[in-house]
Amino acid sequence: MEIKNCLTTDINEIMSIYEAARNLQIQRKMVVWPFFDETFILKEIKENRQWKIVIDNLIACNWAITFEDKEIWGEKDKNDSIYIHRICTNPTLRGNRYIDEIVRWSKPYAKQMGKRFIRLDTLGNNTKLIEHYTSAGFNFLGMVKLTDTANLPAHYQKEPNCCLFEIDLQNEM
Repeated sequence: MEIKNCLTTDINEIMSIYEAARNLQIQRKMVVWPFFDETFILKEIKENRQWKIVIDNLIACNWAITFEDKEIWGEKDKNDSIYIHRICTNPTLRGNRYIDEIVRWSKPYAKQMGKRFIRLDTLGNNTKLIEHYTSAGFNFLGMVKLTDTANLPAHYQKEPNCCLFEIDLQNEM
C-alpha cells in the first residue's frame, strides 16, 4: 500500500470511483454527490490536492484536500487546518477502513504544512459515518446548519445540515 498524489493520468479511474460512490449514495438513500467536472478534478490534481491509496497499481481510495473552508467552518477557519473532502473507495475494495490510513498519513502531513487541525465534514445526520469517523480518531463537533452555500458543490445546497469533525494535533503530542 502506498499513499501519493494523484496524476492527471488517474482521471478516468477517479471519475469511475466517484460514479460508484454516487451509485452507493443513491442505493443507501444518502446525500448524493453531484457529477464533478473533469476540469475541477484536474485542477485539484495539478495543485497536488488529490491523493490516493494505491494497492497493486489500483486506486483503492482517493480524497481531496483544501487548506481553507470558510463556507463550512466559518470563524474556525484560521489557516490552521487541512480539510479532507470526498473520501471515495474503489467499490471492489470497500470495507477496508482506508480512513485509518488517511488519518495516519494526514497527521505528519498536516504538521509538515504547519497546521494544527485535520478536519472533515459530512452532510445530514449520517450516524454510520459519524461512528466511522469517530472510530478513526476524529472528534465529532456536532451538526451545524450551513447558510452560505453558493460557492460550494451542489450537494451542500440541497442538505444544509453538516456534521463537523476534527483531530487537534496539539492533543497528539
